Amino acid sequence: MKKTIWIIAGIAIIALVIFKLASNKKTTESKVYQYDKEKPVAVSVDTIRLQNINDAGTYTGTFEPNKETKISAETQGKINTVLVDVGSFVSKGQTLIQLDNELLKLQLQSVEVQIEGLQDDVNRYTILTKADAVQGVQLEKVQLGLKSAKVQKATLQEQINKTTIKAPFNGIVTAKLNEVGGFAAPGVPLLQITDIGSLRFTVNVSETNLYHFQINQQYRISVDVFPGIPLSGKLIMIGSKANMGNSFPVQFQVANTKKLDIKSGMFGKVNIDGNKQEIGILIPSSAIIDDAEKAQVYVVKNGKAALQTISTSKNIGNKTVISGGLNENDVIVTNGFINLFDGANITTK
Repeated sequence: MKKTIWIIAGIAIIALVIFKLASNKKTTESKVYQYDKEKPVAVSVDTIRLQNINDAGTYTGTFEPNKETKISAETQGKINTVLVDVGSFVSKGQTLIQLDNELLKLQLQSVEVQIEGLQDDVNRYTILTKADAVQGVQLEKVQLGLKSAKVQKATLQEQINKTTIKAPFNGIVTAKLNEVGGFAAPGVPLLQITDIGSLRFTVNVSETNLYHFQINQQYRISVDVFPGIPLSGKLIMIGSKANMGNSFPVQFQVANTKKLDIKSGMFGKVNIDGNKQEIGILIPSSAIIDDAEKAQVYVVKNGKAALQTISTSKNIGNKTVISGGLNENDVIVTNGFINLFDGANITTK
């Protein structure tokens, strides 16, 4: 009897657990949002029209100095004088820093005295050799000694010259990295000089737009903060390797204004005049969906969105030229892609 009661109780408990689990499942499902695939999706659409396609455009870039270098000494020494400061304009060959060279000058004076004595000996031995009063080998030794002293003098003069640090080109001092009393040594930067008399202007261009640019051609360039200053830039370089953004650097040589208004790091634009026009289909780039290296758009057919593969030729600003897959009067979705799928019912906003 007791065994029968325990069996009945166990079955009852199991039935209660099953009932509770089923109840919990229904409660959970009632709280989860069930998306209705038949419900129309609100989208924005546009009707395809053939239009004139002008390949003119602008590309934004930055100005960089034509030349920039950090100057260091070619010899060791204490800094006695710094003749320029940050912002100073300097000319090629102008003295910038003077190192201590007193010891070298004393050594030079000593060598000059030695040369003077050796020159007298050469004159004396020349006369004696001609009179057969001394052997010719003695004259030769004195002449060699004189040559050696002159080489030593030239070496000291070169060392003294290197204690005067001069500007390698015209420019502006943009950094002062040491002061009077400091110690100079080869490889230790002392000053930075930047040449902005001529500038390099660099833009990044996608591979489909590289045809706009030709080496050694002149292009119109403008500065964002000085829109009234007209500039012309000569194209000097088209990059051979794409950067991380899959675009190529294109660089121009630009002459600065007389007042050097344009600074390194300023933004500008190169303006491309359209050299040809054609009739075609141009759609917003944002309407294109890239899927597995295929370009697709949603085309509206009978109130539904249908994915359609297209082919593109180039980008012009924020729009894309379509070379295949779309026809005039086709209606495409341009906005409202959330919850949109192939075959979805749609309604226009």
